[in-house]
Amino acid sequence: MTVTEAVRTLAFGRAAQQLELRRGELELAVQLGHVRSVPGAPGTRPRVTEEEVGRLRRSPDFPEGLRERVRAVGTTEAAALLRVPPDRFTRLARTGHISPVRFYLNRYRAVVWLYLAGEVREFGAGHSDLLTGRLPQELRTKLDDGVDHRPRNWRTHRLGLLLRGTDDPWEQAAAIASLLDPVQLAEVVADPYERAYLDRLRPDPPYRPESASARELADRLMLADDPDEILWHRTQLGQTLGRARVVRAAPRPESDRTAAVAGVAPGGRARPLPLPPMTALPERVPLHLALPRPPVPHPPVRRVRRVLLDRLLRRREARATR
Repeated sequence: MTVTEAVRTLAFGRAAQQLELRRGELELAVQLGHVRSVPGAPGTRPRVTEEEVGRLRRSPDFPEGLRERVRAVGTTEAAALLRVPPDRFTRLARTGHISPVRFYLNRYRAVVWLYLAGEVREFGAGHSDLLTGRLPQELRTKLDDGVDHRPRNWRTHRLGLLLRGTDDPWEQAAAIASLLDPVQLAEVVADPYERAYLDRLRPDPPYRPESASARELADRLMLADDPDEILWHRTQLGQTLGRARVVRAAPRPESDRTAAVAGVAPGGRARPLPLPPMTALPERVPLHLALPRPPVPHPPVRRVRRVLLDRLLRRREARATR
């Protein structure tokens, strides 16, 4: 019996209505741990139990408190929370002091980053020295060099939420694998069945535009691009896959399982088959019948041609003397 059969659960859309949240806000609340979810049927999204919905609705600050904990703000509103100009907030975000939690593309296909309002206020309370006066020379140098840590920090922030949301090492490996391009992934995971399994467990993209060009831009933001970032995720993926293989193997077609039983190890590596036992020759079989016969020698091709030519010449000479 699955969890969803043992307890009454709600789909995300229905749970969002009862919690007075938008669907995206509920997804963020689940990732942040503010709303507990349970796994749904294989291949479906997680669900929220009616008990969890009731617990949240009984909170003294419902719904304003839950809404505030998942409130995401753009650059203008975040700057207003810190009482700084929007340009200064953008510079602080580009240098990695504040990590975005979401993003979307506007009608001009420009990336709009969103930040948790609570994290913005926490940053302002702990870094008041960066809110006034000139920024330190080190930060100004980075900005002059064109540094922008927002995409990388968003990927790191999201990966942390995904890893905390599951205890299954295969799902954790799939979350890490989603940050690597196909070439990098194939170098780390050589087994095609394991790659297919990771792709099946890949988390849904947080943002999926309608147009193909916008999707291409969004997909690029979801992939690691810094060399040290790529190396870090490759290393983490290899270690996580090691733990996942101990728990269970990636599913394979029945034909591949049969091949594995016949002598092909997981991942397509051939396993040496045991040699059949040696059997002695029957005593009554004569030795000349037991041993293979030598091949019958054939005359060389040139010699055959020479013999035929000699015969033809002798016939012509015989006719000429008649």
